[in-house]
Amino acid sequence: MSIQWSGLSHHYAGGGSPVVFPDFSLPTGRHLLLRGPSGSGKSTLLALIAGLLTPSAGRIQMAGTELSTLSARQRDAWRGAQLGFVPQRLHLSASLSVLDNLALPFISAGLPPQPERALALMQQLGLQGLAARLPHQLSVGQAQRVALARALMRQPALLLADEPSASLDDAHAQQVLHLLLEVAAAQGVSLILATHDGRLVQPLAGRADWSLLDLAAGRAGEVQA
Repeated sequence: MSIQWSGLSHHYAGGGSPVVFPDFSLPTGRHLLLRGPSGSGKSTLLALIAGLLTPSAGRIQMAGTELSTLSARQRDAWRGAQLGFVPQRLHLSASLSVLDNLALPFISAGLPPQPERALALMQQLGLQGLAARLPHQLSVGQAQRVALARALMRQPALLLADEPSASLDDAHAQQVLHLLLEVAAAQGVSLILATHDGRLVQPLAGRADWSLLDLAAGRAGEVQA
């Protein structure tokens, strides 16, 4: 999915100065590593890309569609059909089984669940045998994979991952990055990875299919170690 924005900023009500983002364009077929320390605006930019926030200024286009021209209902429909989101806090429904959590993207859109797709994704992500478990019965790594499966249920064109390694040790951080790369390649999904974790940068350095946007430095370029 192609993405571009210009003159983009967001001002939180009651906040100080607006968060301003450098102009940027991501062609179809490339992925984006969004870097910056906590407070640099990574989560805000992801929310703008997802249409969860409306820019205070500027414009953002997703595959030629300017999100600010859509009504709230149209934005919700666009997000459900085109976007997968793995948030920093996974927000799995505590009272629902893994399989029922994976049905939520369809139920919230008024569509019939697709248990066959859910079970196929669980198999692909190493979650077989866990369909009936509740979130509190999962390990941190398993819960992360369930959240990823949920984000992929409706076959999005774009997958956003917000600090996916924040609560993981070194081994699990590398596993989740490998999993994201594997899924993006297998399903043809464009990936935007927001992180301040240097452990995720080295494996992406020099890859021709990745771009970098460093919010702290206000610059775009190639991923470097």
